[in-house]
Amino acid sequence: MEYPDWLNDALVFLAAAGIIVPLFHRARIGAVLAFLVVGVIVGPYGLGQFSNGSDWLSYAVIEKPERVQPLAELGVLFLLFVIGLDLSLERLWSLRRYVFGLGASQFLISALALALIATAAGISGPGAVIIGLCFAMSSTAVVLQLLGEQGRLTSRSGRVAFSVLLFQDLMVAPVLLAAGLLARSGDGVWRELALAVGEAVIAITLIALVGRFLVRKLLRFAARTGRRDVIMAVTILTVISVAGATGVANLSPELGAFLAGLLLAETEYRHQIEIDLEPFKELLIGVFFVSVGMSIRVELVLHHALWIIGALAILMAVKAALLFVASRAFGVDRATSIENALLLSQAGEFAFVVLSTARGSFDATTENLLFAVVGLSMMLTPLLAFLAGLIGQRFYERDQAGALPPEDMLSELQNHVVIGGYGRVGQLVGELLAAENIPFIALDADSETVKWHRQQGRPIYFGDAGRVEMLQRAGGSHARAFVVTVNAAAAAERMVAAARKQSVEAPIFVRAASPEHASSLFRLGAHSVIPETVEASLQLARHVLTGLGVAEEVIEQKLEESRVRQFAQFEAKA
Repeated sequence: MEYPDWLNDALVFLAAAGIIVPLFHRARIGAVLAFLVVGVIVGPYGLGQFSNGSDWLSYAVIEKPERVQPLAELGVLFLLFVIGLDLSLERLWSLRRYVFGLGASQFLISALALALIATAAGISGPGAVIIGLCFAMSSTAVVLQLLGEQGRLTSRSGRVAFSVLLFQDLMVAPVLLAAGLLARSGDGVWRELALAVGEAVIAITLIALVGRFLVRKLLRFAARTGRRDVIMAVTILTVISVAGATGVANLSPELGAFLAGLLLAETEYRHQIEIDLEPFKELLIGVFFVSVGMSIRVELVLHHALWIIGALAILMAVKAALLFVASRAFGVDRATSIENALLLSQAGEFAFVVLSTARGSFDATTENLLFAVVGLSMMLTPLLAFLAGLIGQRFYERDQAGALPPEDMLSELQNHVVIGGYGRVGQLVGELLAAENIPFIALDADSETVKWHRQQGRPIYFGDAGRVEMLQRAGGSHARAFVVTVNAAAAAERMVAAARKQSVEAPIFVRAASPEHASSLFRLGAHSVIPETVEASLQLARHVLTGLGVAEEVIEQKLEESRVRQFAQFEAKA
């Protein structure tokens, strides 16, 4: 019995995604690139070109990309819907200076510069504009994933990068509109574009007004049933209906999906929708990126390798230079400007959407080469993020030279506590130490945090607590104890190792992200490790038992027994 074609394609996609995506995740490379690689491997230009003479191999490839196209298009709709859902007036207002100042400057200048370069390279006017607009955007998915893994989303560098990405997300709708119109237009392109924009504004305004009135009422009606599936049905109905309405108005369905996200972002059901939609959204978006990977001709890319390397170098150099200049113009410090210039120099996943929408503007060879440039730039981002962190740290240290007191002043400190990381946890520890008149010194790598707390008179200094020489400057050899409160697991481990080199006897108290992380910290020499999940569970259990009328002394005994048992397990694994 033969499988239906669609079932074979689904099995190939799920099997390849289930193997390759986890491998990329372990290498800290985003799922977007993993799905692109899946598409290249299982597509007609990968293993598919060898399947004609092998019956069994035909079951391991997707031979006809058009069979997955409907699902891929649905994935694009949900990608644009989620981007719209993530935007809110509150977020925009809180970061307005960087979003509408720095973000707008970066996008407009980069788009203009890249369009001029594309024109000089022989791309036609509409095609050059499309390249400039989509290549001016960076990868929200990859950058935010990396910042989250490094615990830097709330740092100054993270906030500035997020602001730039937020403005780029705002540009999704205009860029989609422009790309679709430019791809369809011939002579008199600018006149037609101006007329089409006017019509689009009227259509979008009508859709937004009608949608805003109806959507909230429909959601409230569905919510009265108490069933999440009914709310999800209304959500999907909204996405498809608004996408269809924009299609009727001669606009792209993707633009409609983005508008649907904006409409739902202002409702009280936004967070529930995000949670329920998350797993389906990731898979559907994965299908889209797989379809993009399937269209990449590997032999063509290898044949034009020098062209691709040159285009990649120009793209990243131009974007990095322009973002650095714009950042400095808006008062961002030098280290953060350099760090974000490197971090945001790649093209983003949205470029695949725009290039797919504007297929009529490029020949097949150019389109494949542009896809390759986008994918490779995203693939280089983890390496660039690592380099950005190192370079940014060096410039922070140079700019903050003299922030620490002279060594002879610190060497006089005895029996003080060194706190690594002065976020919310570090501040609480510092307040309690100060209340008991126990001297301490805090180190933090966020210059804005250091500046603010020093203005409040607190003994905090700029520096990486994971470096031995920094702990030495902070009097680590004479420290009574070390406290590690940083979020990122790797940073915490570096500080424990550095602290143990400074002092063999001083206890090291560490905040751990998980029980597994706790075991690693014990192996590095930590004296006491507090896994957040364990303590949160114990505190919750205390409230539950108290609410059920269990005696206080019994609760204390049971919790202590559980705590001892958990810590014994961590130490045993160490």
